[in-house]
This record gives sequence, C-alpha cells and structure tokens, in this order.
Amino acid sequence: MSKSQSSHRGVTIVVVAAALVIALAFVSAFIWPGWALNTATEKQPSSQSKSTSEPTEPTIKPKDLPADASELLKAMPDSVLNYARVEAVPSADWTGASPLEEYSLSYGTGDDAKNVSLVVGQWSSADAAKQQYDTLTGNMKGTELGSGSVKVSGNTTGSYLAKTDDADPSKAIAVWQNDTVVFQAKGAKAAVERFYQHFPL
Repeated sequence: MSKSQSSHRGVTIVVVAAALVIALAFVSAFIWPGWALNTATEKQPSSQSKSTSEPTEPTIKPKDLPADASELLKAMPDSVLNYARVEAVPSADWTGASPLEEYSLSYGTGDDAKNVSLVVGQWSSADAAKQQYDTLTGNMKGTELGSGSVKVSGNTTGSYLAKTDDADPSKAIAVWQNDTVVFQAKGAKAAVERFYQHFPL
C-alpha cells in the first residue's frame, strides 16, 4: 500500500470517528438522557406558574395605643406592609438587662399563623443597648438569613441579624439595634423576613 493510500485511509478513519463522537453527543444531549433539554427547562419559568406579589397594605385596623403611651411606644408604626398592630403591652422579657422601658407588640394580617411578635426596649446609652443586642444575637443558633448595619441618614447607628429559629426552621428571629433601642421580631420565617426589612425604625 502506498504512503498516499495509507494517509488517505487514516484521514477517513479520523473523520468517521469524529462523526461518531458528534452523533453520540447529540443523542446524549437531546434524546437520552437529555441533559441539554433538562437544563433548558429548569431555566425557563413554567407557563403554569403564576407570579404572586405579597400585599403591602393592611386589611385590618391597627389597635389604638393607650392614652398614656410613652414616646417610644408612640414611635412604633401602626402597620408594616400588610401587618397591622394588634397588641401593645408592657413587657418584662428583658428586665435583667435594665432597660428604661420595654414593650411587647404583635402585628398581624388577620391570619394568626402569620403574626409577628415584637419586643422593643430602650436603654440609657447606645453601649448598653449594644450589650443587649450582643446577648440576644449570641443566643441565635439557626441558619443566617441576613445581617448588616443599620443606617440612618447615611450614618451607622447599629446592626441587625436574622436567623431561622433553631428549634423550628419554619420560624425565624430577627434582632436589630438602632442607637439606644433594641428590637426582636419572631414568627413564621416568611413573615419575619418581610417584616424586619420594612420596619421603619
């Protein structure tokens, strides 16, 4: 066999082998197991799925504050998104940390399962409030949902941390400090995540 014939045969074998590889790749991608089609489907939104946006206005009337409400209690919003205030009473949860005043509030939508409980306390100094913030966040053992700085007019006035409830991952806890005031929100995970991110203080 001449060198030219041997060379021609070698080229033919290479071309046939390449064509076979391409054909197998095509079959693997689009016929079985079809990874190319699966990937494309996962990236495309389902035509049957409906985009639902959470309401931003409450459908229930907020509970009035007592006539002798302090300035701190008066600063608490009537509503946060579609969560309206349904309770506001003095609290003793943090008595051991000696706050100047402390309250327990509850915000709801009319569905008790979505209620968010909020404890708020004020201290005589930002350092004292920071100690309480550190104590509360140090006891949070769940999966982190968010953290960062609290800023007012561009100035950092505290920090925040949100985690799932270690005892029940379907629930969450968010704690934040704003200067001399500390907040702790608890409730269903989705509710707490929406609530603390839009709380105005």
